[in-house]
Amino acid sequence: MYRDNFNLGDESMDITLIFKVAGVGILISVLNMILTKVDRGDWTSLTTLAGVVIVLGLVIGEISDLFNTVRTMFKLY
Repeated sequence: MYRDNFNLGDESMDITLIFKVAGVGILISVLNMILTKVDRGDWTSLTTLAGVVIVLGLVIGEISDLFNTVRTMFKLY
């Protein structure tokens, strides 16, 4: 049976975030291949940068939670 969340005690990680990041990666790689085939190689770096910004926007909340957890765990107030 498919489970949407991994249970990690009180916290849970949503697996849809992994699928979103993978989807953006696949979309950007296909777009880069298409742009390379039509001799628009200069646009590939721009689309890659846009993909990195999109993924960073998706995971910034999780990174913040990670730092807060580490700070709490090691009592680094």
